[in-house]
Amino acid sequence: MTIIEAIERGLGPMSLTQIAKASGMGPSKAHRYLVSLSRIGLIAQSKHSGLYDLGPAMRRVGVESLRRMDEVGLVSEHLPELRDRTSHAVNLAVWGDHGPVLVRWAYGSYALPITVRVGATMPLLTSSVGRVYLAYLPESLTLPVLESQLAADPKGIPSADELTALREEVRRRGVAETSGGVVPGVMSLAAPVFPAGETIPLVIALALPAALADTATMTAIEAELLHTIEVISNDLGVAQQLP
Repeated sequence: MTIIEAIERGLGPMSLTQIAKASGMGPSKAHRYLVSLSRIGLIAQSKHSGLYDLGPAMRRVGVESLRRMDEVGLVSEHLPELRDRTSHAVNLAVWGDHGPVLVRWAYGSYALPITVRVGATMPLLTSSVGRVYLAYLPESLTLPVLESQLAADPKGIPSADELTALREEVRRRGVAETSGGVVPGVMSLAAPVFPAGETIPLVIALALPAALADTATMTAIEAELLHTIEVISNDLGVAQQLP
């Protein structure tokens, strides 16, 4: 567990030397543990870089842990009410190995040109959910995921200044908004929920046809979303400051 926790705190792939130092062990002792952990899939070593990271068995444990999280269940209880008040589709996302993962989806009254499956990973840059995570998670977590998602188009990776501006806008407003970023014709609005004692938020998002997204509608939806976030935060025992 000392080895696993050291890698978890490292927030990314680590060398043997880094793991040994972070776990307070000698390199030879740390290596013996890494070999054992790799055999059962809790740790994996890259064939290209030689760096170590959490393995497939750990991801399975993580997914099951997310499924059992009380926070996810509590937040999920508020989704139908938000959907009913706005008439639009509502979803809930958590942070996964490769970006935001949808764990709940409640369809609204309006048909959307998309079939969303629970377990789908959302893009960081073009989804409202992804932009919330870009704004509130450290770059050590988000940048590798962003680069991986945009690997097919390196020129599409925004500059440091552009990312800074995006983060500041989301934090200033308290929500992230995208239009047609994931699916043409769909507008989305997302905001974070911070569980007590956790640094990684859950994210609630609304999705609606862009044709219905006039200024008055978006203002009303944003108010409902932020109100729901405030109610959930109170239920979680967290004083969340809204913009």
